[in-house]
Amino acid sequence: MVFAAVLSLLAGSVILSAQTPAESDYADPATCAQCHPKIAATYARTGMARSFYRPATLPDLSPSPARYFHEPSGTWYSMEQRGGETWQRRWRIGPDGKEIDVAETRADYVMGSGNHVRTYLNKTARGTLVELPLAWYAEKGGFWAMNPGHDRPYALPPRTVAYECMFCHNAYPKVPAGHAEPGSEPVYAGALPEGIDCQRCHGPGAKHVQAAGKAGANAAEIRQAILNPARLTKDRQMEVCYQCHLETTSQALPHSIQRYGREPFSYNPAEPLGNFLLFFDHAPGSKYENDFEIAHSAYRLRKSKCFLDSKSAMTCTTCHDPHDVPHGDAALQHYNGVCQSCHGAAFRQRISAGKHTAEDNCVGCHMPKRRTMDVVHVVMTDHYIQRRPPAGDLLAPLAERHETPADQYRGAVVPYYPPATPARPENSLYAAVAQGRAARLAAEIAKQKPSRPEFYVELGLAWLAENRPREAVTALEEAVRREPRSPVAQLDLAEALTRAGQPARALDVLNRAVKSNPEDALLWYQLGLSLSNADRPDEAFPALQKAVSLDPLLAEAWSLQGTSLASHGQMENAETAFRAALRAEPDHAESLGNLAHLLSAAGDLPQAEYYFARAIRMKPDDAEVRVNYAVTLAGLNRPEEALQQAEAAVKADPKSPDAHNFLGTLLARGNQPDAALREFLAATSLRPDFGLAHLNAAAILASKGDTAAARTHLEQAARDADEKIRQRALRQLR
Repeated sequence: MVFAAVLSLLAGSVILSAQTPAESDYADPATCAQCHPKIAATYARTGMARSFYRPATLPDLSPSPARYFHEPSGTWYSMEQRGGETWQRRWRIGPDGKEIDVAETRADYVMGSGNHVRTYLNKTARGTLVELPLAWYAEKGGFWAMNPGHDRPYALPPRTVAYECMFCHNAYPKVPAGHAEPGSEPVYAGALPEGIDCQRCHGPGAKHVQAAGKAGANAAEIRQAILNPARLTKDRQMEVCYQCHLETTSQALPHSIQRYGREPFSYNPAEPLGNFLLFFDHAPGSKYENDFEIAHSAYRLRKSKCFLDSKSAMTCTTCHDPHDVPHGDAALQHYNGVCQSCHGAAFRQRISAGKHTAEDNCVGCHMPKRRTMDVVHVVMTDHYIQRRPPAGDLLAPLAERHETPADQYRGAVVPYYPPATPARPENSLYAAVAQGRAARLAAEIAKQKPSRPEFYVELGLAWLAENRPREAVTALEEAVRREPRSPVAQLDLAEALTRAGQPARALDVLNRAVKSNPEDALLWYQLGLSLSNADRPDEAFPALQKAVSLDPLLAEAWSLQGTSLASHGQMENAETAFRAALRAEPDHAESLGNLAHLLSAAGDLPQAEYYFARAIRMKPDDAEVRVNYAVTLAGLNRPEEALQQAEAAVKADPKSPDAHNFLGTLLARGNQPDAALREFLAATSLRPDFGLAHLNAAAILASKGDTAAARTHLEQAARDADEKIRQRALRQLR
């Protein structure tokens, strides 16, 4: 598809109404090329025009398939094209050298022009977009590596493409009813547009196209029917660019908040950007102050003395023509010319005085290319214009940084843009939301009593984050009162009620929620989880089945379904469910441990050992998994490793009778009777009716000649619920 921007040279355009545009206000962007073919041809080659598209025959896949091994997670990937479609494949190698946990996913779209990176996306049956883990990067002539965040020693769960991502990488898609509120699942209806088109900068174009096609229309009428950003004030021109290029941070801090009540794709460049988005930043002096990230172009430019001293005269279009991007020598000459239009005389004087190199590459020195800190395989131009480039190797490889709750920024969150926020009372509410502290937000809500339910949802989440579920319940009940059908508010309320010790009320909320939102997979999963916790498995299972039918990538629902099947003796079906969970999320800890246990019970010890090892890698403090792992290692005749796992299980959970009992068993086999007896006695102390531990303790005591103590333990074992243990105890007593 060819895109074109309407001629910025057209004079006399007006600022249109700031009302949210309707779908009918937009034109097919291909029609722009009919009147503006030259701009259409040059714009089609820009990164914006090529920001989102269906994969065709890509040079990245020649030869096909392209293979990549991600060593930290021990995972293989490939990209290949067959039958006119592009597929990403993922697998691991099992202990027998064969492929296991194989998943193939069609790549329906590519996000990214390929100037820096291409990310492949799958569109699911229900209209969500899922990011595939492997990406292609342009640096060094092109190579394959993991998408940002995926370079870890384990595989991440599937990641859906948020509206925020699509907003800056594509034209406006359709959002079905019920999916526009903050926190809702991002769903895209119908065919998706391909690439950023003219109307992202010029506003809805249907009236302009109609005016141009009307018989006898004059130039003034045609101009007035479309927004020409060149006729806006300089600050407002910049806002057209800021809508996508003003991200302050990609870390956990909310860099921007969309005003509540606005649809995700309702921004019209005819309106002030602050009507749609409010931007926030870390407080001055934070450790992130000098970060350089992939979406930092405008953010870094706004730090520059050139920009600040220009008093708004300098804009993005001072250097960049959005309709055409020069390359090679033409780019060098163009950007040098822009710099020297302001600094030419001083530049020549400094050269003649020997104070400046004669090299004619302003950008290369004063805006050097650097490796971005959040997408570490990408090198971009730093738009912070500096007298001297930063010290060090700006292109040196970087390790991915993974912000955790422990090191997450806790300082002040400050309003960033608009710089002088209008005195609208609700802005202090948004600032409190951005800060994320419940007491502050509660005080603002009490003061202003906002009508929007989203503020109460945010308050409830803030209380939950501070582990105060009762206060969260109050806030979320108010949100549901204001918007009874909101799946976001209902789901959060159910969680708050559960954590507040009110599971029956949580079930009531969830039962109502699935009736009003029957296509919401997460609600069905939460209902199934709550029913399972309430020991109502027969009701839980259908809810979990519904969840995975709606979202086959919901690993938690598959895992819980497998647990339910196993508890009913349906081991084969349980294994199928656990493997489905691992196809969705290869390192889902519960599914790894449960599948390993099934395989061990079935006698497939090598496969069980493989999955146990991955399970404890994900949850090293899971004592139950470590005990089962120890049993499997013992069965493989690897006693030293089994002992290590049993000891680690006791350390992880000193109150686990099973861990103490099996550690005692291994110690006894290793001819350490005194140490073994201590573990058996610890097990029986923790669980007085633990028949097997009583049997084991009795055996040690009998070997020591303490028949009275042995008899006491055998009498305890003879009362065990397990018939086999009772019979063994009775035989020994006789």
